[in-house]
Amino acid sequence: MSTTPDATVTRAEYCVIACAEAWRGSGELLASPMGLIPGIAARLARRTFAPELLLTDGEALLIDGGGECEGWLPYRQHLELVASGRRHVMMGASQLDRYGNQNISCIGDWRQPGRQLLGVRGAPVNTLNHPVSYWVPRHSRRVFVPAVDMVSGVGYDSAAAAGPSATRFHHLPRVVTDLAVLDFATPDHAMRLASLHPGVTVEEVREATGFTLVLPGDIPYTRAPTAAELRLIREELDPTGLRRREVPA
Repeated sequence: MSTTPDATVTRAEYCVIACAEAWRGSGELLASPMGLIPGIAARLARRTFAPELLLTDGEALLIDGGGECEGWLPYRQHLELVASGRRHVMMGASQLDRYGNQNISCIGDWRQPGRQLLGVRGAPVNTLNHPVSYWVPRHSRRVFVPAVDMVSGVGYDSAAAAGPSATRFHHLPRVVTDLAVLDFATPDHAMRLASLHPGVTVEEVREATGFTLVLPGDIPYTRAPTAAELRLIREELDPTGLRRREVPA
């Protein structure tokens, strides 16, 4: 295990940093964070190491890292960004398998599911047209499963089976959970344990995952926020501490 963790940083703050890193080096690209911690993370990235990142208010306005209006983004232009690959969305997942197939549609046989969820929504188009990362606030075997009940977001094996039209723009940069950061940087794109949040062990992650993860020889800790990043998180982006409700200390 490399580096020594900072004991003053909470688990939620490590999660914010891990999510923010998904947009590092993106340039002028639309960030679409879904969820509280991804939302804080996208604004943090914009305020620090990704100043060209585009943010929206979730409706029709472009905003800056402080939430102030910067411009107008009508729905047709939003869809154009999606279709042209100029967006990186961080979605949630009810189920994920080892190749990144995501389910947000139903639990059980899709012909007669035991539980109906959101439906596939925009997940197929998202995953085939632009980068998609995932945020999972509760890492468990209920989410990380050997096989999803229905493919909503397309994983690496499903994209490969569909052919070049599906793999051309397909890219799943990372999965961030309350325990770790995972990615698909392996020869066959099987999920890999990329970093551990301080206080978490490899065994904890393995026990909370319903399939075998690829384990590198040296697994680092998730990087800690800088003093400037920590100040922004605590004083400006989330001064009331809502992040701790999503990931308790």
